[in-house]
Amino acid sequence: MNAVDIIATKRDDLAGYAGDIERLEAIFSTWNATQRGAVETYRRAIEDLNGEALRRLVRMLKQEPAALAAMKQAATDEIVYAVLRRHNILKPSLSERIESALEGVRPMLAAHGGDVELVSVRPPAIEVRFVGSCDGCPASSMTFHAGVKKAVAEACPEITDILQVKGVSHAAGAGNVHFVSPFAHGAADGWRFVCGIEEIPQGGVNAVVIDGRNVILSRQDAVLSCFENACAHLGLALDGGEIAHGVITCPYHGFQYDLLSGECLTAPEVALQPHAVRVVGNCVEVRLSS
Repeated sequence: MNAVDIIATKRDDLAGYAGDIERLEAIFSTWNATQRGAVETYRRAIEDLNGEALRRLVRMLKQEPAALAAMKQAATDEIVYAVLRRHNILKPSLSERIESALEGVRPMLAAHGGDVELVSVRPPAIEVRFVGSCDGCPASSMTFHAGVKKAVAEACPEITDILQVKGVSHAAGAGNVHFVSPFAHGAADGWRFVCGIEEIPQGGVNAVVIDGRNVILSRQDAVLSCFENACAHLGLALDGGEIAHGVITCPYHGFQYDLLSGECLTAPEVALQPHAVRVVGNCVEVRLSS
């Protein structure tokens, strides 16, 4: 097989382009070290040139409101989004950074049967609420200041007021909901039944398709998470990857992701796209993000 033979796929989506790149990399891997080094140097030079061109283009477009609006709309396309994220031009949103910070303290809270949910984001302030056994716990004030407040302040310095609110969570809108993911943002509609909770293996993942979207569901103790089933590197499926200690490894290029937060441990500037998930009785429901 040679490079000419493989450029025959239908490339109308991200997976098509990623597949071609994957097959080319398979060819390069068979070459000697000198040849591989030359290809890698060439790749970096092309990526550096493209990245700089994109950054200059974006800077210019940002100066015109109409162009900026069109650019934001274009970024909803999966291919445009993937390329801009790869070049670190698109940054995680404030909400994503807040949620990531909260994910860092969730294992500690889960160990005591509790959790924390994001109630509202109104920069420079946010509101959070403890749920489960952490709600009303005598140590919750210490946990709030030493854990939640510190994590958010470090991840999002523009947030200066981090407030703890009391009361029963209304995020799920149903009395028999006993888990709501941090990405739900209080949503009351748009939920789709996906599977029974027993179909998600403890410490593993279950890959499903919802409205044509490929997602993976992960279960770690009482905590569930849901992400787009696409590696942030080239968009290839993750569900065949090895899972150990809450980390999934892309079966193609070895990129590793935290299954609680979606954070990429290999390249921290990228992450998996999260979706809201909740458990109603024994039923797992998902609300797809846009």
